[in-house]
Amino acid sequence: MKLLRPEEVTGPLSYVELTPDELTEAYRLAREAFSAADLQKYTETFEDDVDAEEVLREMEERQAQFDAEREAK
Repeated sequence: MKLLRPEEVTGPLSYVELTPDELTEAYRLAREAFSAADLQKYTETFEDDVDAEEVLREMEERQAQFDAEREAK
């Protein structure tokens, strides 16, 4: 199983059902690939304000797209 970092993704991703063993392996690989540099990105203080409502709206739109793609299959 190969996990992709966001910068390695070149096109749309497809939804894949994983078995419990595959899911455990994916979590293990993700934990091993997560570095201190990755953590640093989430602990830095940003000066720009982030509008929580805008973020929530974007997340809801992406979830709706994901659900629509999943139902189409």
